[in-house]
Amino acid sequence: MSPRLFGLTGGIASGKSTVAGFLRDRGVAVLDADRIAREVVAPGTHGLHQIVEAFGPEVLASDGCLDRKALAAWVFADDQARRRLEAITHPLIRQRSVERTLELAGDGHVLIAYEAALLVETGQTEAFRPLVVVVVDEREQLERVMARDGATREQAVARLRAQMPQREKAAVADHVIDTTCSLDEVRSRTDAVLKAICWSCGVEAARYGLG
Repeated sequence: MSPRLFGLTGGIASGKSTVAGFLRDRGVAVLDADRIAREVVAPGTHGLHQIVEAFGPEVLASDGCLDRKALAAWVFADDQARRRLEAITHPLIRQRSVERTLELAGDGHVLIAYEAALLVETGQTEAFRPLVVVVVDEREQLERVMARDGATREQAVARLRAQMPQREKAAVADHVIDTTCSLDEVRSRTDAVLKAICWSCGVEAARYGLG
């Protein structure tokens, strides 16, 4: 059976990574776009070279790696800078994602979740159907950003405002998982969505331990 890719997206601190972890627990292969994004800007890569050319050597840490925190603070506060960064990294991420998909298919995986924060924003919605969008109550989202990143409330608000509103992403989703609940409930909701995806893709749910 040919592998089927489906999209997994959501805003910052929405719980997307938690849902991805539950999918992995069920045996679904997950392509993490953020991990791929790190690979394509590792020391010595053409991606890192392009970023330094565009933003200057101050975006490098003392060890020669990309200072992702400093760059993130810059681009979250500057729409033009964010678009410049995306123009560099998005093509590289797409190319590497295709390579990883072929590798996973060769390993016999049937369902592959492509986990990426900007699937909708980058116009890739139709390429990753069915699309799962993870959402959370905005007040909870704000608290998560502050706790996770050590951000001030003002910084956290700026990051949320720099992203597409959750309701707009949810509007184009095939499945929505709200994580404003306990972890056990998030797991249960993830299982229900996975079962529905299996049905729509013609995959036996029992393959993933679902009745």
